[in-house]
Amino acid sequence: MRLLLDTHILLWALEDGTRLTAEMRRQLQDRANDVLFSAASVWEIAIKTMLGRADFGVQPQEIVEAARETGFMELPVSAAAAARVSELPQFHRDPFDRLLIAQAITEPARLYTADRLLRRYSELVTVMA
Repeated sequence: MRLLLDTHILLWALEDGTRLTAEMRRQLQDRANDVLFSAASVWEIAIKTMLGRADFGVQPQEIVEAARETGFMELPVSAAAAARVSELPQFHRDPFDRLLIAQAITEPARLYTADRLLRRYSELVTVMA
């Protein structure tokens, strides 16, 4: 299975695994799964770190390196996914989350998130909180 991690799940997986459910940890460790992190999440981390957000107190390059060392695979933002954002209903206004949803639908991949609002977009969204 292909698993796309939203930004918070990515950070928790790399920095504080105790915030993940046991099922989420099992899914991340299952070698049958391809665990993906999006360039959109790295962009979100960069912007929010630059803005001084306390919950994003990490350098984006460190996250990229840690994700790769863990065996996670980078998912670039494709033009198809970027275009798909315009077709999504306005359930959620966060541009980063909307792009992650579009990527999950376009790829396809199951999006793991802690944001319950995202569940309305697709059966590909799994809330892990």
